[in-house]
Amino acid sequence: MEHPIYPQLTPELVRKRRELAPATLDAFKAFSAHVFADGALPSKTKQLIAVAVAHVTQCPYCIRGHTEAALKHGASEPEIMEAIWVATEMRAGGSYAHATLALDTMHQMHAASR
Repeated sequence: MEHPIYPQLTPELVRKRRELAPATLDAFKAFSAHVFADGALPSKTKQLIAVAVAHVTQCPYCIRGHTEAALKHGASEPEIMEAIWVATEMRAGGSYAHATLALDTMHQMHAASR
């Protein structure tokens, strides 16, 4: 049987994670609850941002969890997909923008060889 890179969350894994660092886990959960609470941005918007960021960081657990949370906070499927497209553009845009580093290096190497 093939062992998945991203295992399913089991009660045993949850328990072990808590046992290894309970205070840190509690602090993280409190921080997360505070971050995703309604504030200057509504929770729905924050969850859509999280869906986009999860796609950029490519965290499968985050993608699933924040997609579910976005839906629970009233996001529509088209809104979620649009957030994913924004993430896609930003990821591709970063590659495009950083091409200037390669172009500058090529220019410097060419100038040095003269």
